[in-house]
Amino acid sequence: MTDPVLVRAARTAVRVPGAEAPYDTAHVTVRYRALPAQTTAERMSGRLQADPAGGPYPVAVLLSGINVGADAYAWLAVRLVEAGFVAVTYDWVGELFPPSEHGPGDYGLTPGIDLGAVGPDTYGSRPTTQALRPVLEAVAALAETGPLAGLVDTEAVALFGHSAGGTVALQSARPAWFPEIRAVATYGAHTMASQMLGHPPSTLLPAPVEVPVMLLAGTADGVVAASAVRYGEDPAATDRDPVTATWAQAVPSTTEAWLVHLDAATHMLAAHPEDASTARGFLESATTGDAEAQRDALATTVTTFFAAHVRGEAAAKDALELLAEQPRPEIAAARRRE
Repeated sequence: MTDPVLVRAARTAVRVPGAEAPYDTAHVTVRYRALPAQTTAERMSGRLQADPAGGPYPVAVLLSGINVGADAYAWLAVRLVEAGFVAVTYDWVGELFPPSEHGPGDYGLTPGIDLGAVGPDTYGSRPTTQALRPVLEAVAALAETGPLAGLVDTEAVALFGHSAGGTVALQSARPAWFPEIRAVATYGAHTMASQMLGHPPSTLLPAPVEVPVMLLAGTADGVVAASAVRYGEDPAATDRDPVTATWAQAVPSTTEAWLVHLDAATHMLAAHPEDASTARGFLESATTGDAEAQRDALATTVTTFFAAHVRGEAAAKDALELLAEQPRPEIAAARRRE
C-alpha cells in the first residue's frame, strides 16, 4: 500500500501591474509534496521541506471562475500535487466589468480578466489575463529560497481553468507570451464573446493556444446555458454548445484538442465545496449523478492529461489513448481532434 502524500502550502502575495490600488494584489497559494517534520522549528511552524524525491516539479496553475474563491479548488490542487505537480491557486479581487450606462461597474474575485484586451480592436494583442505572469513570477521567487528551493520547474507549466478562468487560459496561452506553458485543460469554458464588450452576436473568438488542450464540460451545465444571452444567442436553444464550438472551431487545427463531457455534471462541479452565496450556481439544478464520482473523473482525466503532456509519463500517455475508447461511466463522451 502506497503511503499517503503529505501536502503542504506556502503563501505569498504579488502586485498586479496596471491594476489600481486597492485592487492590485493577488494572494497566491502554492501546494507541494512535503517531507514529514524533522525539527522542532518545522513542527512549531508547519513550514515543511519539499520532498526532493520527485523534483523538480512542474507547475500547475488553477485559474478560478468569477467570484469563486481559490479554496474551492483545493481538492483538485491536492490531486495535482499527488500526481507530481506543484499546484498554484490565487485570489484576486479586481474589476469584473467596467462602468457603463447600465451601472457603475463591479468588483469581485477574478482570474484576472484584462477588460482592455478583450474588445474587438484589442483581442489577440496581449494575454486576456493580467494575473498569470505576476503569479508565475511569485512562484519562481518562492522556488529560489526556503522549502521549495531548487525543486520547482518553472519552465514546465500546465494551466487548468474553470469557467472564465478557463476562457482566459485558452486566450492567453500563446507561446510568444508564455513559452513555459505545456498544456491547457478547462472545465465549463469557451471563447464566445460578450456583446457588452462590443462584439457582434454569436462571435466565437479564436484561441491562440498551440499546446495540447483538453476542454471538459458537464452535460447539465446550467450556467453556460443561461449565459447565452450575453453572446446574442437563444438560451433555450439546444443545438449549439459553446464548449463544443470552441473545441471544433476556435482551437487551431494544428493543436491536439480533447473534448470530454461528464454525464449529468453541473457547471459548479469543479468548485467544491461550493459557496452558494457567491458565483452563479443558483442558475442550475443539482446534479442527478454522483457528484463525488464526477469530481474524481474530472481530476483523474485532468491529471492524466497533464502527466502525459507535461511530465511525459508513459503510463499516462497509455491511459490517455484509452480515454475515448474505454471511458469510465461518468464520462458521457470523449473525443480527440488532432
